[in-house]
Amino acid sequence: MINKEFRSQSRALKRAFWIFFTLCTGLLLADLLYDKHAILKPEAWFGFYGFYGFIACVVLVLVAKELRKLVMRKENYYDER
Repeated sequence: MINKEFRSQSRALKRAFWIFFTLCTGLLLADLLYDKHAILKPEAWFGFYGFYGFIACVVLVLVAKELRKLVMRKENYYDER
């Protein structure tokens, strides 16, 4: 029974991944279909905002990991009082 449930969840997860991947690819390709009125040159590049957003998200996660080391409290912080 657990094995069937796991397979069902695995299939659903794979389906959700492929739907997400297809949607992202479609949105990236839609970037070719309209005329861009860019102020700066990089804004006119294909997929600029998608790549910019992805890189910004990765940088945000990496900065947050380092920031966690600065602001993290001991595990028993509230028990000490």
